[in-house]
Amino acid sequence: MTAPRRSLDDLLLYRLSRLVGVAGGMVIRLCEGRFGITRREWRLIAVLASRGELGSSQLAEHAQLDRARTSKAVGSLVEKQLVSRVARAGDRRQVLLGLTESGQALYGELFPLVTKINAELMEALGEEDATRLDESLRRLQAQAERMVQKAVLPKADRGRHGAGGISPPSSRSP
Repeated sequence: MTAPRRSLDDLLLYRLSRLVGVAGGMVIRLCEGRFGITRREWRLIAVLASRGELGSSQLAEHAQLDRARTSKAVGSLVEKQLVSRVARAGDRRQVLLGLTESGQALYGELFPLVTKINAELMEALGEEDATRLDESLRRLQAQAERMVQKAVLPKADRGRHGAGGISPPSSRSP
């Protein structure tokens, strides 16, 4: 007897992705349509607003983005005059990134709108369920971080094996 086939809807990560896709879509529309920034740029602005000035690597780490994407988004935010780059005293190769007055103003206007979307979404849960969800998400985040630290996974191929970028099964490592 074979096990019943499970669907994508049984997978936590898929369900969370769908939730972010739907509810996050409203945030993306606000960011792009009203404020002229991408969701990635919004994430960097929000991190800088909450953490203060950071180096590029620190910003990438806190935003959970790779350095290349962070660098590209920072360049765009500097061009839009929302983020400033200031050389660190004593080492001009190191720069600190911070919000400009325009960046702070954008954050001050957009954050309450994002907070309102979040609050409206959370209305689906009572206070007790919201508290339980918060604790569960904290535990899931900690577990995911532990899993990443001990995982041995292959790097993404990014299409180096031709059009499909998929290696034949015999050449994949277990």
